[in-house]
Amino acid sequence: MCRERLMKITILGAGSWGTTLAVLLAGKGFRVGLWSHREDFARELERTRQNVRYLRGISLPEVIRIDSNILKAVEGADMVVTAVPSQALRETLSLLRDSSLEGTIMVNVAKGIELDTGKRLSEVILDVLPQVRPDRVAVLYGPSHAEEVSEKQPTTVVAASSSIETAEKVQEAFHTSSFRVYVNTDIVGVEVAGSVKNIIAIAAGISDGLGFGDNAKAAIITRGLAEISRLAVSLGGDPMTVSGLSGIGDLVVTCLSRHSRNRYVGEQIGKGKRLDEVISQMKMVAEGVSTTEAVVALSKKLDVDMPITLAVYEMLFENKPAEEAILDLMTREPKQEL
Repeated sequence: MCRERLMKITILGAGSWGTTLAVLLAGKGFRVGLWSHREDFARELERTRQNVRYLRGISLPEVIRIDSNILKAVEGADMVVTAVPSQALRETLSLLRDSSLEGTIMVNVAKGIELDTGKRLSEVILDVLPQVRPDRVAVLYGPSHAEEVSEKQPTTVVAASSSIETAEKVQEAFHTSSFRVYVNTDIVGVEVAGSVKNIIAIAAGISDGLGFGDNAKAAIITRGLAEISRLAVSLGGDPMTVSGLSGIGDLVVTCLSRHSRNRYVGEQIGKGKRLDEVISQMKMVAEGVSTTEAVVALSKKLDVDMPITLAVYEMLFENKPAEEAILDLMTREPKQEL
């Protein structure tokens, strides 16, 4: 067995995506650890080898070591994958401040913008863990619903890092015959695209909830892509990245899929429900909700025009009627497309 296959990779977060990636990596022969912040849940996973709460029907191979002690979980890890919700990342990483992670590759797979700071999640990693080298930080983004990846349905994603060598190491670790991984050095563009698309998916869901058709959804996707591009460029990203897997690829699947939690939230809002009511009925996090709040603040700070994002914010947090918000969007001053 080659040296790479003996790497230890620890997944932080035992939700649907963290569990899926743990199973994928175990299938490639790596030494895999899966950390849950809840001790009782970790014991349940260890006992049943099933994640019934988040990923029903998928068995966890015996080689996956499950732990609730985060220091023990990351000890000796060559790669640490953060799969916790975006707004819990800082708190989770703070538990590792005294860990020796200087040579460890950190791979974030959650999508979002930190609410209090407006930071991308790779920036949060470096902010909390100064011992981690910037060129050892990567993200793995793209159109990749856990339900389909766990069933080995064809999926394509992108590994992004400021270091092409790091991106290629992540590519090598995760690439399989059903999970194709490309590389990109524009980590800014990839993170912005992969995060903001969740906001646009909420807008697409609102359109569904209102009973609008394909024309409206196509407009939301297309003009939403323009907003994503403007924000990415303002932060130093490449506009071409937005036309790739983390941008248009993830945007399309999140706006259209029955698996999309963000689209579902929007659909319920479009049907007249309040945000707190919708969230209380969900088992998993819809990252687009907190990202909407963070991106509105960021766009105002950077003076970036994001009308769809602002409309979603008004509907989610200011209880603006969906019909009124759509009318305001449609009656804005006519403009050139590009």
